[in-house]
Amino acid sequence: MTAVFSHGRLRLYLLKLLDDGPKHGYELIRLLEDRFLGLYAPSAGTIYPRLQRLEAEGLVSHTAAGGRKTYDITDAGRAELRQRADELAALEADIAASVADLSTLAGEIRSEVRGSVRDLKRELTEATRQTRRTRWEAPPPPRPTPADGLRATLLDDFDQRLVAFTAEVGRLARSRQFSDTQLRTAIRLLDGALDGLRRLLR
Repeated sequence: MTAVFSHGRLRLYLLKLLDDGPKHGYELIRLLEDRFLGLYAPSAGTIYPRLQRLEAEGLVSHTAAGGRKTYDITDAGRAELRQRADELAALEADIAASVADLSTLAGEIRSEVRGSVRDLKRELTEATRQTRRTRWEAPPPPRPTPADGLRATLLDDFDQRLVAFTAEVGRLARSRQFSDTQLRTAIRLLDGALDGLRRLLR
């Protein structure tokens, strides 16, 4: 859980969200995710136990329909919000600061990922050039054999796949549709593939 919700502050914020109107648990999760610009979302295992405790304390109540519980704040819950208005205002300020920090961090990660993708693209392009240069500079064998023909076919296939791979990586990077988790995974996959090729070609 993000640090702004330590020491029972999530409990207070749930009351604040319910003060705007009745909601079920997943609505509260989505509202929190929206508040943090999609950079943080509590799990159901975080939200529902707190709602149950709030209900046990008489601060919220629930109605059930279609297998789903909808929670509503009680008069006692509203009274607690009024009593803790200053604490809620401080919490809102902390949330705003946390969102700004998370947005900055996400921007830095995206910038680093774009740089890594550009570096990988340059390395793949250079590897393609070197492969072609090596083939062009290699003297032709005096007597071609079936094995030589197979090697030439494999080298052609390698070149084509490398060029297609480079183009596809560039296209995906330019689309900018990755989530942060997908970008981190993509970097690991690309780094692993490059390391594997380096070991193979030593």
